[in-house]
Amino acid sequence: MFDPVGNFEIPDEWIDRSAITKKELDKLISSGRFVLLSDGSMLKRGYTTGTTAAAAAKAAVISLKKEVSEISVPTPAGPRAFLNVVARNGKACAVKDPGDHAFDVTGGMEIKAEAIEHDAILIQAGPGIGLKKGMPAIAPCPMHQIELAIKEALLETDLKGAQVTISVPEGRKIAKLTLNEKVGITGGISILGTTGFVEPWNEHLGGMKEELIRKSDKLVLTTGRLGVRFSHMLFPGYDIVLIGSDISRGLRAAKGELIISGLPGLILKWAFPGVLKDSGYATIREMIEDNPQNPLIDKALAEAVRLSGKRIVLLNRNGTILRDSGEQM
Repeated sequence: MFDPVGNFEIPDEWIDRSAITKKELDKLISSGRFVLLSDGSMLKRGYTTGTTAAAAAKAAVISLKKEVSEISVPTPAGPRAFLNVVARNGKACAVKDPGDHAFDVTGGMEIKAEAIEHDAILIQAGPGIGLKKGMPAIAPCPMHQIELAIKEALLETDLKGAQVTISVPEGRKIAKLTLNEKVGITGGISILGTTGFVEPWNEHLGGMKEELIRKSDKLVLTTGRLGVRFSHMLFPGYDIVLIGSDISRGLRAAKGELIISGLPGLILKWAFPGVLKDSGYATIREMIEDNPQNPLIDKALAEAVRLSGKRIVLLNRNGTILRDSGEQM
């Protein structure tokens, strides 16, 4: 049984511990909404701001022709997302579902969209969506997701195009509970999501990952979804475990061969928390985009190797390798 969002094959012993029939379990897992834990229990994934915005945008366009109360939209991970909406006369509202994630500060937040007929597809950011260097804080992956959702709405309504403005009424207030201002995003939240789903979290889920790590003879710990995707291609034959910022916990659990791989941000900050102090940069991504040969990157990488004793592979967002300590070890 395969988890399409977590991108891993679920061990048979976990399936055997579940009280749900295999047929029903397969249906739940394949939907992307549910995570099976090692003791056979389940947690529910939420939806990202990108998925919620895509649902609001699609509903707004459809409501130019008819009222709609439920929307299905594509997600980057593959499974479709199903959200309740309120939509009529070109205006729609969707509420962000956090799933079983107790610490999602955007959970329950309204994302709204307003659509008018247009010659093509035009997506605009309204109030409550943050800005960075004057550009809306809508990441490329959710922007593509929103565009696909609008295209589906156009096919359903026989419209040629639509101008859609997305807004977050409480965005400015909620942004103060996030790290946006620290990374140079002002005026609201970011629209994010590389899979379309928000991972649930509780202590047992952490334990489940530790079990995977302990059992693996050849392991890659990675910090995010892009790391998962590219590590599968770069390291065939290795088990890939998404550990986020819990790198130290993953290292303590690991018994076999281990590589740490992913985008540089979390890895370098874990190893060298002061890497950006007096650098003139707000984020590691900004530093790398401006100067990928910056010696601070190498200094932080050397510290990561020292702390872990393992091979560290830093990835660019397109999957190419920025740094590989294995070439020097």
